[in-house]
Amino acid sequence: MYLYSFTPLLLSHEWTVLDGMLVAGIIIVLVVGALYFLNRAAYKKMDEQQALIDSTKMSATIYVIDKKRDKITNINLPKAARGQIPAYAKMMKMYFVKAKIGPQIVTLMCDKNVYNAVPLKKNIKAQISGMYLVDFVGLKTADQVKKEQKEKKKQEKEKKKNAK
Repeated sequence: MYLYSFTPLLLSHEWTVLDGMLVAGIIIVLVVGALYFLNRAAYKKMDEQQALIDSTKMSATIYVIDKKRDKITNINLPKAARGQIPAYAKMMKMYFVKAKIGPQIVTLMCDKNVYNAVPLKKNIKAQISGMYLVDFVGLKTADQVKKEQKEKKKQEKEKKKNAK
């Protein structure tokens, strides 16, 4: 009837455990290789962005009005800034600080470490790069603030135990 069989060789071959392990091993090597190269590209991009931030960084005295963690779409940003934000970033929650710089009230983005350490309702000397709050000078870091909070909690617990 048929001169040639159209059945692929892979389907006619009986699979053993060793064949399955070989295929799984090849897939794992390919995935790890792809992740390695993607990670290298991401670090390269991050280094370029950090160099840009460092080159445009300037000092300013700001008064911190409010800080919150929210989506970019819910924050009052200029249209020019909102248009440059990638689609995936619009869905993520980010850290924002509302501050008064001179006569203007501005919304600044920042890292989690800076966000946790920035005090509310205080004047601070900050390093700003565009709309990004890079760092602040002369105040405690986030780690120091956490340590102090832990110590205060321990002291309060000891006071409660001693009061009983």
